[in-house]
Amino acid sequence: MTASLAEAALYLHRLGYDQAPPPTLATLRELQQRHTAVFPFETLSTLLRLPVPMDLPAVQHKLLHAGRGGYCYELNRVFLALLQELGFDARGLTGRVVMGGPEDALTARTHLLVLVVLDGVRYIADVGFGGMVPTAPLRLDTEDEQSTPHEPYRITHRDGRYSLRAFVAGEWRAMYVFDLQPQAEIDYIVGNWYVSTHPDSPFLGQLRAARTGPGWRRTLYNGSFAIHRIGQASERRALPDAAAVIAVLRDEFGIRVPAHPGLHAAIEARLEAETPVTT
Repeated sequence: MTASLAEAALYLHRLGYDQAPPPTLATLRELQQRHTAVFPFETLSTLLRLPVPMDLPAVQHKLLHAGRGGYCYELNRVFLALLQELGFDARGLTGRVVMGGPEDALTARTHLLVLVVLDGVRYIADVGFGGMVPTAPLRLDTEDEQSTPHEPYRITHRDGRYSLRAFVAGEWRAMYVFDLQPQAEIDYIVGNWYVSTHPDSPFLGQLRAARTGPGWRRTLYNGSFAIHRIGQASERRALPDAAAVIAVLRDEFGIRVPAHPGLHAAIEARLEAETPVTT
C-alpha cells in the first residue's frame, strides 16, 4: 500500500509544518500526537450507511477540504502515505479488535495500523483507534510499560501474536491483537468493506467520534458525550436530540457536519434506540 500524496504540503500545514520534517523518531512522535488532535475519528458515513472510499484522493479531500475525520482505514491509510512521503520505512498491518471482550476471541481483521522501522528499531504507530488511540509510537520489541501524552501502553508477544494493552481505570486492558504478516491492497479493501457494510460491524448505523488534546480525550457514542481528563473522573452527559449531537460534533470535535438529508433522522433513530422504554 504505497502511493504518493497529491496534497502533502497542505496535509503537513494542517499538522503545523511549513516544510517537510526529517524522518526521525522525534518527528514520528510529534506527527502522531498532532494527528490525533487535528483530525478526529468519526463514523458519520457508516451512521448514514454511505460508501467509505479509502483511496488517497478521496481521503485527502474528506480530511483536508470537507472538514471531516474518519476511521482507521482512512486516517491510518493517509498517515502511512505521509510517513512514506517523508522517507520513513513504514508499512501497513492489520489487527483484530478485542477491546471489551475476551483477548483470545478470533475477531475479523478490521483494524489498520502502521509498522515503522527507525535505525533498526520497530515501532507501532496508530492514529485511527478511536477513543483509545495511542498518542505516541510504541516500541514493538519490548513488553515494558511505555508512556504516551495520555495513558501508558504496553505490547506483549506470545506465539507470533502481539497484544496492545492500555492502562485504564487501574488495570491493563487489551485493545487489539496483531501480527506482522505482510498485507496486500485487497486485504485493506476487504477489511474496509466489512467495517462499512457488514450487518455485524460495530460501526454500521452507529455514530462514534473521538479526539485528543493536552491531557484530555473527548468521545461520543451515539448520544453519550464524555470528556476524559488524565487523572480525573470522566465527565459524561446524555445529549437529548439530534441538534445537540450535531452541535457537539461541530464544537467539541471540530467536524464540519455534512448537510445530508437523512442525518437528523439517523441520529434521532440512534437516540431513540438507546432510550429505555418505561411502563
